[in-house]
Amino acid sequence: MVVKPDWLRVKAPQWERVGQVKDILHDLGLNTVCEEASCPNIGECFHAGTATFLIMGPACTRACPYCDIDFEKKPKALDPTEPERLAEAVRRMSLNHVVITSVNRDDLPDGGASQFVGCIEAVRRLSPQTTIEVLIPDLCGNWQALETILQVQPEVLNHNSETVPRLYRRVRPQGDYHRSLELLKRSRQFLPEVYTKSGIMVGLGETDAEVRQVMQDLRTVNCDLLTLGQYLQPTPKHLPVANFIPPEQFDAWKTYGQSLGFLQVVASPLTRSSYHAEQVRTLMEKYPR
Repeated sequence: MVVKPDWLRVKAPQWERVGQVKDILHDLGLNTVCEEASCPNIGECFHAGTATFLIMGPACTRACPYCDIDFEKKPKALDPTEPERLAEAVRRMSLNHVVITSVNRDDLPDGGASQFVGCIEAVRRLSPQTTIEVLIPDLCGNWQALETILQVQPEVLNHNSETVPRLYRRVRPQGDYHRSLELLKRSRQFLPEVYTKSGIMVGLGETDAEVRQVMQDLRTVNCDLLTLGQYLQPTPKHLPVANFIPPEQFDAWKTYGQSLGFLQVVASPLTRSSYHAEQVRTLMEKYPR
């Protein structure tokens, strides 16, 4: 067993603010990836008044061995009231930027694209100044479904590559590395104004050279934004951590990513896909599309 280093610690939040966010989410019957995936930053983000909404869940149709989202329950039919409830939460929380993600819904013909559309449109109605980021699954390569989401013009299209190609069979057995790259490539081609984003977990046995190659591949498909974070084992039944990456290595990857032309690289042990996602608003002003 790899021992967690002393520098990998999360500051305790002020629970009064955290409770306010939880009350809104629970009052409206909404799921968040912060809670369902056991994110280590939940205290910081809830304290700051932000959350990453998890739609169409919490049951997932895939069983990725790194993820703490439930895959044993049978997915339910889509709830037509979910978009309006989500939009109301965005309004109550006064979010400037919202991240909407989902479980994998491979049981649906469009992978849940229509529900993403409904959520985006509902947020636009209630909070027209809020910028919207969608963190989507690979939709099983259904590019028509991808275009359905892009037609309602989210500001950011996020899809995680998660790990290096060599580890896909073990880490992401139902995923496909090249399909993920194709999704990001097609997103920019279909909607050039969209900012595309991806994320990588490290600490699963990848090499520095492999991480750098993934970063190069992402730039080849014109991916704009990148997150890199340390994988943490949610429970003993999940994949074990192979090694803990020191902060200095994350700094080196950030510098390398900037040299490749990423508009933003957020890299640290505790970075997750939507960590400090609201900073994209500043980037949009600096690099308008």
